[in-house]
Amino acid sequence: MNNISSVSFRIDTNLKNQADTLFASLGLNMTAAFNMFLRQSVREGRIPFEVTINTPNRDTVAALIETLQLANDPTTKIYNVEDALIELNK
Repeated sequence: MNNISSVSFRIDTNLKNQADTLFASLGLNMTAAFNMFLRQSVREGRIPFEVTINTPNRDTVAALIETLQLANDPTTKIYNVEDALIELNK
């Protein structure tokens, strides 16, 4: 049979409400999220992971990929501020 312990701690009410809202949007409650955190911490021997609902959309991912491609393309023209302003005003 599993041994179960209770943990009690005090946190700011606003922070708790924000965390409850976040965890609910991830399909979790506070207990499940806390257990996930503890298990992963013990498993990795560190503060372990990032859980987020903030993921880039398709346009952002495409822009990031394009930026990386341009940065690695030797034919990409690089401007200083003055030259960029001249080019934009043509």
